Amino acid sequence: MVKTELVQRSPVRLLEKIIEGGLKPGEIGVLAAPKGIGKTSVLVQIALDKLLQGKKIIHISFNQHASYVQTWYENLFEEITKKKQLENERDVADELVRNRVLMNFNQESVSTDVIRRSLKSMIVEGGFKADSIIIDGFNFSITGRDRISTFKDFAKELGISAWYSCDITNTRDCDKHGIPAVLKDFEDTIDVVIVLESKPAYTELRVSKEHGRYDIESIVHLDPKTLLILEN
Repeated sequence: MVKTELVQRSPVRLLEKIIEGGLKPGEIGVLAAPKGIGKTSVLVQIALDKLLQGKKIIHISFNQHASYVQTWYENLFEEITKKKQLENERDVADELVRNRVLMNFNQESVSTDVIRRSLKSMIVEGGFKADSIIIDGFNFSITGRDRISTFKDFAKELGISAWYSCDITNTRDCDKHGIPAVLKDFEDTIDVVIVLESKPAYTELRVSKEHGRYDIESIVHLDPKTLLILEN
């Protein structure tokens, strides 16, 4: 299979159909779930899909070393290409690495301003025109509303989208629309909210908010072994 065909057949297309084609520049999406359910896997799959389209990605982690995140990319890429038998696999893998930057920050000791300056330096002065930023391990319970709204303005300025992960204790902490309690103060600044829940045969991805709409019925599943998004 050639790379373009792999992109066309990616199960990420299923998720994009639900959220109006995906996040647009300046928009924020959040994947919420208890620890170990598959948030990082989904974020990396979203990032890999963009990388396979020739786009650039910056992956920020607040709770994992860059080498660990790199392993996620390598393992999921191997799993995807093993299933699809991708042509020129090594060349494609090298291209993905060139278009990806992994960064680590400590949320409690590094200000949003420092992170913004680092990103702007890379994207503007450094010429690394990123399409999206992945922000994994961010703790919404110790941050303020201003930090998220300020970063959203920054994303609009640079024309990038941002996917966050968010730890929750369990899905019972969600309101009637499926919005986790920890996100309530930020709800109007977040464009898409997806909650992951572990089921006996799979992990369920339920879209709780999609650009102002709630109670969306469409659901996507993750394979419990590979943590890849399952195709219909």
